[in-house]
This record gives sequence, C-alpha cells and structure tokens, in this order.
Amino acid sequence: MSSTTLVQERPATTATSTPVADSLAVLGRHLQRIKAAPGVVILTQTMPITMLLFFGYVFGSALAMPGQEYRAFLVPGLLAATAANGIMVGMFQASQDCHRGVMDRFRTLPMSRPAVPFGQTAADLLTTAIGMVPLILVGLAVGWRIEGGPLAALGAFGLLLLLRFATSWLGCWLGLLIRNEEIAGQLGSATFILPLLSSAYIPTDNLPGWLRTVAEWNPISAMASATRDLFGNASPAADAAWPVAHPVAGTLAWSAVLLAVFVPLSVRRYARGGE
Repeated sequence: MSSTTLVQERPATTATSTPVADSLAVLGRHLQRIKAAPGVVILTQTMPITMLLFFGYVFGSALAMPGQEYRAFLVPGLLAATAANGIMVGMFQASQDCHRGVMDRFRTLPMSRPAVPFGQTAADLLTTAIGMVPLILVGLAVGWRIEGGPLAALGAFGLLLLLRFATSWLGCWLGLLIRNEEIAGQLGSATFILPLLSSAYIPTDNLPGWLRTVAEWNPISAMASATRDLFGNASPAADAAWPVAHPVAGTLAWSAVLLAVFVPLSVRRYARGGE
C-alpha cells in the first residue's frame, strides 16, 4: 500500500476539526491499515500463545515447579510481556510511516500535532485489548485459572493495558527517531530479550545477585508480579526489589514515568520531522 493511499484514508480536515476528531481520524486510519496488512499484529499476538504451549509443555516439567503450576505462573508473565511488546509495534509502525513519507504528508495538513502519535497508540491499545483474548482462552484451556475476585482481575487487565499504552509511546518515539522501517524491524526483534531479563518466564529468586537486581527493576517484572497477585496465582516476594515487592504501585510508577517522558518527546519529535 502506497504512502499516498495511506494518507488519503484520512478524511479531509474541516474548519471544525478538533484534536479529538483528528485523533479519531488517525485511529481509524491505523485500524484500516491493520485490516489491510495484519501481519505484524498477527505475529505479535500469536507469539505468546506459541510460547505458552512450548514453554508450558516442553520446559514446564524440567523446571523446579510442576508443569501445571508452571503454566499458571507463565500465563500472567506472557500477558506482561505482551504489554511490553508495545515498544516493538510502536517503533515499527512509526518508522514505517516516516520512511514512506506519510508523517511528512500529515504535517502539511491543518491538524493537531498530538493527534498523529496519539491515534497510533490508541489504535495499538484497542488491538491489544482484543488480541489478549486468544491468549487468555488458551491459558484457561491449559489449566490457568483466575483465583482472585472479579474486581482484582479487572484491575490486572487495566494495568496490562496501561503499561501497553505507555510502552507504545516509547516505541512511537523510537520509530520517529529512527525513521527507517528496516532498521526498526531489526531493533524490534532485539526487544525479545527484555522479558527474558525479568520474572515473566522464571522466578528471579535463584538468579545471581546482580542479575536478580536487573530483572526485578525491569518494568516487566513488576507487571508480571502484579498480574499474578491480582489474579490470585502467587504473592510477590517480600525480599524483592521495591517494584516487585509492591508490584501494583511499581507498575503504576513505571507507566507514569514512561508516559511523562515519551508522550511529550513523541509529540515534539513528530512536529520537528526529520530535523
């Protein structure tokens, strides 16, 4: 799909255009874009399911915890990794639009500057909320259960979407900075290591001291611990670093920091273009 076609998907701006209307127009454009080329979304949404089945059944019995317990431990971790995956998706989408000239065309239109990055991140949030459903269903099929109450479970899903929204802004800023979809694709694959350096897949208790510190200060560890706690699957370790010992507060803090830093940076970078 050409950059001209992508830009033409947005309705013409009128004199009554508002930042909200502009953001909704860009959001609609991204949803149409995903519908036309769903490859990246399908890949990022099916990968956690593949990892659940592979890790849960191949490695589950080899770990210290029994296979059934490990799958219950793993599902919240995969949900946390999915929340952090906004970095890769946001970076690729923003860099692709820059590389193909779409961002330059948007800047020539009389529209709100924050609308373009906000529309992208809002579309990612919506698709992520829908895309988590298959992982949850497969998790329930392999033995994972939500042991906590419904309000706690809703809180867990809310935290997951909040962190995804925050990481998508980080990815958006990186994509606007890189401005090359090939480089963004290569760097995006490197983000796969982030969940490995966290408690998403394994407990951090037996890691070496320095590595345990790195893993527990990883935002994904706070998110994984928060989901396990709220879903009633496991309680956070009392002797862990502060974000893991207080995972809900830790996730809220990490999300607030990411949003406070990368929302203005993304809007400023978009407004500056290739300067």
